[in-house]
Amino acid sequence: MHETPAQRALTASTAALVVAVACIAMFLPPLVDHTVRSVLRTVFVGLALTAGLVLHWAYLAIAARRLGRSVAGWLALSVLLPPLGSAAALMVLGGSRAEPEGALPAA
Repeated sequence: MHETPAQRALTASTAALVVAVACIAMFLPPLVDHTVRSVLRTVFVGLALTAGLVLHWAYLAIAARRLGRSVAGWLALSVLLPPLGSAAALMVLGGSRAEPEGALPAA
């Protein structure tokens, strides 16, 4: 099936959030000793975390705009309650996609 521009933005936002969460996990107890052992690794993981969050927020804003939703409201949810607010925003925006034109309503 053909992906809409909003679906592509939501997919990109989800991928960026996965990268950010993976970077956060690198600073949790099982991996923190390995992560902070090298300054270069710590800086790289920090930069990847920053890039992941910024890209997630940018693609989330694009998806909200393409779906005709309030960009500020969805970004506020995502920024103020990370990563759970981000996941909730992705689920709600993904579930509120408009039906394609000509599609039959579900019975």
